[in-house]
Amino acid sequence: QVQLVESGGGLVQAGGSLRLSCTASGTRIFNAYDMDWYRQAPGKERDLVASINNIDNTNYAESVKGRFTISRDNAKNMVYLQMNSLKPEDTAVYYCKAVLSYGSRSAYWGQGTQVTVSS
Repeated sequence: QVQLVESGGGLVQAGGSLRLSCTASGTRIFNAYDMDWYRQAPGKERDLVASINNIDNTNYAESVKGRFTISRDNAKNMVYLQMNSLKPEDTAVYYCKAVLSYGSRSAYWGQGTQVTVSS
């Protein structure tokens, strides 16, 4: 069972930056997981923000391209989301998700971290 814990959220003014971290435990094969960041604003669906697969290919939602960067450190079992030029519409709870890249494709979610961007 993989456990994911997000951190780094908070309150920031528009134009500012935050770096989210997600720490995985309970696995010795973190490098075999595709890692995603999702976000969910009040009253809205949970949407994919960024993903990085087990061979470091990345993808981003159009709304965050050029502002957000996803990265991973397999030695530390961590994935990061660097968020720059933040906008009020980026306000949401941000969730980390791990998906095994082969076989069962088991998926695990973290509890989320709140990001609030003030105008």
